[in-house]
Amino acid sequence: MKGSRKIGLVFLAVIAVIGIGLGLVFGFRSTKPRQTKPRIIATTYAVVQIADKLDLPLVGVPTTANKIPTRYKNVAKVGNPMNPNVEKIADLKPTVIYSVTTLKDQFGKAFSKRHIKPYFLNLTSVKDLETTVAQMGKRYQRTTQAKTAISQINQAKRQAKKIALTHHRRPRVLVLMGLPGAAYMIGTNRSYVGNLVATAGGRNVFSSSNQEYIQPNDEAIKKANPDVILRLEHALPKMVTAQFKQAFKTDPMWSTLSAVKHHRVYDLQEPDFDATANMKAATAIKKVSKWLYPQNGGGSMR
Repeated sequence: MKGSRKIGLVFLAVIAVIGIGLGLVFGFRSTKPRQTKPRIIATTYAVVQIADKLDLPLVGVPTTANKIPTRYKNVAKVGNPMNPNVEKIADLKPTVIYSVTTLKDQFGKAFSKRHIKPYFLNLTSVKDLETTVAQMGKRYQRTTQAKTAISQINQAKRQAKKIALTHHRRPRVLVLMGLPGAAYMIGTNRSYVGNLVATAGGRNVFSSSNQEYIQPNDEAIKKANPDVILRLEHALPKMVTAQFKQAFKTDPMWSTLSAVKHHRVYDLQEPDFDATANMKAATAIKKVSKWLYPQNGGGSMR
């Protein structure tokens, strides 16, 4: 009898332990905070491209002349990348807002007053782009998509390096960034296009330790005498292209340069090129490599 009672007590104890265990499990599940779906706003086209490559949902995209991916065609527009609409952004109740480091100074008091703090992605070089894509892939469980995108960029880099190694001389390159109504700036090795030049095996004739762009200087340009000139059409490309063509036609300084004499002046157009790195980087590297090391030994001015 005592033995039966002992067995019964053990059985009840086991049942109690199991019950407590199940209670803890289900209790934990019921009290575990529910993960909310991210509400992401991309305020620049470069960030939209990254989101598209990573299959990320967006609730806000910039107002731009560039073609927005189909998946975002019905997404709310939040204004110009350099001056996004704070009210629209706040109404969308985002969990995170992405811009780029080069536009950090553009986000001022209007955002602070609404207690909105954008996150600035570093896209100043190809390497920075790869790092950013990898980090976002990890954050949003899109590591497979991130690895695929980075692999495409690395393949283009390897091919460009291979081509450059077959030549004994690195071409001297001048990078210009056109600005609507304000002529142009010179892109140094710190600029994104300057980084593309280095990646493709060229040598930027203007370098800096901390500045992406510097003021033009005719005498310095003439002295540098670049083999290749890359003209970035940043913002309002039609206007900037017309400005470049007019300047190169009317200013006699340009006609003295080797790049102009040998028709090796190229216009860099969106979406393949921009002031910051984007997911067209692989295509951009291939194009710059071809311009620096043309198979036929020459180029064409556009």
